[in-house]
Amino acid sequence: MSDHTTTNEYPTKAYGATATDSGVVPMDIVRRGLRDNDVLIEISHCGICHSDLHATRNDWGNARYPLVPGHEIAGTVAAVGEAVTQHKVGDRVAVGTTVDSCMSCKSCDADLEQFCLEGSTGAYGGKDRHDGSMTQGGYSQRIVCREEFVLKVPEALSMEHAAPLLCAGITTYSPLRTWKVGPGSKVAVIGLGGLGHMGVKFAAAMGAEVTVISRSEDKRGDAQLLGAHEFLNSSDKGAMKARNGYFDLVLNTIPVRHDVAPFFRLLRLDGVQVLVGVIDMLPEMHSIDFIRRRILTGSGVGGIAETQEMLDFCAEKGVVPEIEMVNMQDVNHAFERMEASDVKYRFVIDMASLAG
Repeated sequence: MSDHTTTNEYPTKAYGATATDSGVVPMDIVRRGLRDNDVLIEISHCGICHSDLHATRNDWGNARYPLVPGHEIAGTVAAVGEAVTQHKVGDRVAVGTTVDSCMSCKSCDADLEQFCLEGSTGAYGGKDRHDGSMTQGGYSQRIVCREEFVLKVPEALSMEHAAPLLCAGITTYSPLRTWKVGPGSKVAVIGLGGLGHMGVKFAAAMGAEVTVISRSEDKRGDAQLLGAHEFLNSSDKGAMKARNGYFDLVLNTIPVRHDVAPFFRLLRLDGVQVLVGVIDMLPEMHSIDFIRRRILTGSGVGGIAETQEMLDFCAEKGVVPEIEMVNMQDVNHAFERMEASDVKYRFVIDMASLAG
């Protein structure tokens, strides 16, 4: 691969953080000129992920500023590098959490670029593998991305619905596929937020019997509308005990520290609880829960091939996220509402508002 780069850099309007307490504010950034294998994308929509809020506030302690968040990106190809073969101008495309990797280690060879042994490159806050610059995300007019990490959006998916699939979608789709959920599977989804509602939709579309577990009784109606077959109130100790040993897979989407043991006990022999929410340190668990041959594991996003598979699955099955559109200028308010769980179930930025 040639590292030849065109000289025409792309000035770009964006919103990003300048400090831990700045929120996201207007700024100008410059996208690199196209390398031979690069694609220039004009962004039409970008989903808002809870990770964006954490990153801009430096909740994880590794932020560098200025930082433009956004890794649920949908748009149209505006230009391609000289060696690009997978995409052409005018294509409907998307970019997710991973924009580069070594492409040669065991993980990358297995289409698991997110687990690249040399470290994958994130859509924002990452280090470009060629020039060392910090990557900037999708709260912007355009982005330049290596062609292998650009996905195709099927015609049956609208761009605004495609965007959240690049993180909220693949984060829940991947573990269901990894653990072979299908007809006859008994799946519980804990939490009914941005991730949880997609977990319910995917599991139901795969043919599983789906139960939503929540301590909020007012989620019962929403769970049914989203495709769940049952609702289990986690505050009801009797109802929880009655489901001990019942489920093949528990998809845990709770994004804060909590006791996972009660949900562990819901699993059948060799059943698996998959953590997809970032919950900090786990509370202590008794070893007997593991001795009874139950599995506790985690899952992040999927690789590029699996993410494309997910987009195609969504187009075929009509699985789309529940979204609320917001203007770029209103993202700080959307952050506040997201923290208060005041969204059903995913915010998406209409990037046309950035030009206004």
